[in-house]
Amino acid sequence: MKKLDKLILKSFLGPFVLTFAVVEFILLLQVILKYLDDLIGKDLGAAVISELLFYFSLNLAPMAFPLAILLSSLMTFGNLGEHHELTAIKTSGISLVRTLRPVFIFAVLLTVAAFVFHNTIVPKANLKAYSLMWDIRQKKPSLDLKEGSFYNGLPNRSIRVGKKFEDGQTLKDIMIYDHSNGQGNAVVMLADSGKMYTQFNDQYLVLEMFHGKTFAEERPGSSNGYGPSSGYLRQAFTKNKIVVNLASFQMTRSNAQWFADNKMMKNINQLTQVTDSLQKQIQKETTLLEPNVRPFFSHFSSLKSADTLKVKKILLKKLPEATLQDVQTASNAARNVKSFTSSYASRLTTIQREQNNYEIEIYRKFTQAVACFIMFLIGAPLGAIIRKGGLGMPVIISIAFFIVYYVLSILGEKWGREGVAPVALGMWAANLILLPAGLFFLYQARNDSNLLEFDFWRKFTARLQRKKAI
Repeated sequence: MKKLDKLILKSFLGPFVLTFAVVEFILLLQVILKYLDDLIGKDLGAAVISELLFYFSLNLAPMAFPLAILLSSLMTFGNLGEHHELTAIKTSGISLVRTLRPVFIFAVLLTVAAFVFHNTIVPKANLKAYSLMWDIRQKKPSLDLKEGSFYNGLPNRSIRVGKKFEDGQTLKDIMIYDHSNGQGNAVVMLADSGKMYTQFNDQYLVLEMFHGKTFAEERPGSSNGYGPSSGYLRQAFTKNKIVVNLASFQMTRSNAQWFADNKMMKNINQLTQVTDSLQKQIQKETTLLEPNVRPFFSHFSSLKSADTLKVKKILLKKLPEATLQDVQTASNAARNVKSFTSSYASRLTTIQREQNNYEIEIYRKFTQAVACFIMFLIGAPLGAIIRKGGLGMPVIISIAFFIVYYVLSILGEKWGREGVAPVALGMWAANLILLPAGLFFLYQARNDSNLLEFDFWRKFTARLQRKKAI
């Protein structure tokens, strides 16, 4: 490898790693904010949170690669242009295309690696991430008693405390409704003070109450516990202890394979199999439409020839003396046909939409990988044109192009899902639109164009005016 290639790669790899880490962090922060309500207040621990963030970071990597290579290319060649290194390279007889070659090779390798990563690693990471997210959502929030409010998280009990001291254990003015016998609020416990703590590795909650009373209402004549009462019981105590099993507060890990049928957890081969199955189902349903509709018209064949002629005249509104029964027969038949065909068409639309969703996942693995090369094709020549490094102008331009790419991708995906455009066209639209822009910037940079300078546009406007005058 020549010294020039080493210089270019050394100048590029540092910004690329840095920008990739920053972009990954920003995207990961967006995911955290999305699921924040499911994470807070559940005492998950650092291990569970770290595992979840690791899997989501793998999921977001294919989206971070294009923006990272766009920003790093702009920064690298902008720095080289700002410090006149590109001018020195061109003066020595080396063209811009030759200067771009090491980063070009890196972009091609990154495109291939991004595709392989998206097809092999991301489905497994999605399976782990979303199965873990499901388990987190099913976990109850950690025990948090608030003064003056009832807490209903304990199994078969509702508890309210008047005051909770700073040690986290001592309580005052305790009220407990016991629902364990299935009789509603028939059992109430009041205590002046108490202590609450856990035992056996937080598996059991112990609630000790002091100087209190128990009020119970007996309802033996009702199977559901809400019948008429047969008596009341009041019992005073000096000390009473309640032990509650906290097994429902522990997070249990479910089998990740339960979620494997989702399209996000499949690679291209698996997605293709599902797509083919849905296509065969659509063809089968379409073929069966005519035989399923035919029975709705069977009553016409059972009518006599005179009755058939009468019904036809009714439908054409040419028989004033038509009876009410004939009109109802014809309208009911039309209504039944309309209802059946509408539901049948809705079912076909649902199957087609599901097939489009699976096809979108297939094309997404290709389009997001190719976007890495497209972003390099835009960023590197544009950096050589603007000749500005750092995090100012490159960041602004990178965000602008990425927003354009993201909006076009979302629109194309929506059009493909709704059947407005073919799925392939909708998914490739963003890349196909931005590719000419990249080639245009490469052409301008190769010819040392001052595309982003005021003189360029002044001369361009003057040239257009002269052509109009001719």
